[in-house]
Amino acid sequence: MSLKRILLNGLLVAALCIAGFLLYRIFRQYSMEQIVQSVRSIPFATFCTALLFAAASYLCLSCFDFLAIRSLGKSLPYRKVLLASFISLSLGHNIGFAGLSSGAFRYRFYSRWGLTTEDVAKIILFCGVTVGLGLITLSGIALVVNPDDAARLLQLDAARTRLFGLSALLVPVVYASLAFFIRGKLRLWRWSFQLPRFPFAVAQVGVGTINFTLVSACLHQMLSVFGDLAFFRSVTAYVLANSAILATHIPGGLGVLEATVSYVVPQQASIGALIAFRCAYFFIPLALGVTLLLVSEIVFRRLRRADEEADERAEAQSV
Repeated sequence: MSLKRILLNGLLVAALCIAGFLLYRIFRQYSMEQIVQSVRSIPFATFCTALLFAAASYLCLSCFDFLAIRSLGKSLPYRKVLLASFISLSLGHNIGFAGLSSGAFRYRFYSRWGLTTEDVAKIILFCGVTVGLGLITLSGIALVVNPDDAARLLQLDAARTRLFGLSALLVPVVYASLAFFIRGKLRLWRWSFQLPRFPFAVAQVGVGTINFTLVSACLHQMLSVFGDLAFFRSVTAYVLANSAILATHIPGGLGVLEATVSYVVPQQASIGALIAFRCAYFFIPLALGVTLLLVSEIVFRRLRRADEEADERAEAQSV
């Protein structure tokens, strides 16, 4: 077995162990009675609606990968992209350092399907930029529409917060404009970047913003059970929390999400709402992602063994 395969298998085992430990550590914070009562406080129909928003978000995230692969001039069936994206991100969201952790899983899948290390690195960068564009765009909208909550957290006045929001909305405009006018490599100090074509840049802004809107809608479903809550208050709470999570890289945003949401919407941020949101967007996808990863590994190993046996028979017949 090659050193590269040994390292990849070691990474797989380590990731599965980390995922199991994270589930234990997350649930250890609450008693079983708290968890059961919290989830029961959410109407089943509301929880199912939140699950649909979470599922739509993961579908939207798969579009990040699909667009990245198409922007490279490559082609893979969408079902393969969806599998690789979901497993990578369902684990990456919980492990922390999502760009690196999900990138390792992406490499494991995409390299098997003919993409090079450089291709995978470009896919990871494309997806990272899409995440940034989506978060910045939705944050800008939230700061403009609902400046008061963010102003309280950031300790700024509402007018200045709205100005920050308008400034943030310039970022996707500048990015799309650069993609439209600059076709060569864009140089920044010692680094050079190849911007995607204009349609892909616009799509990045669109799907990135839609993804975070869907996650905010998932959170809003849970929070609205415990009080009347305007949708953009949920959006503000989530984008601020997610910005803090990305800055800290804490696995699953443990504590960061709860603290930020509780500060922005203290009356609606009950333990029931936050645990139910974690169940819908983190725990259930994590369990499903681990299961799919194990199944896919078994399938890949069987296919590789079958190919090796076929090669051995072909060599034997040729002798």
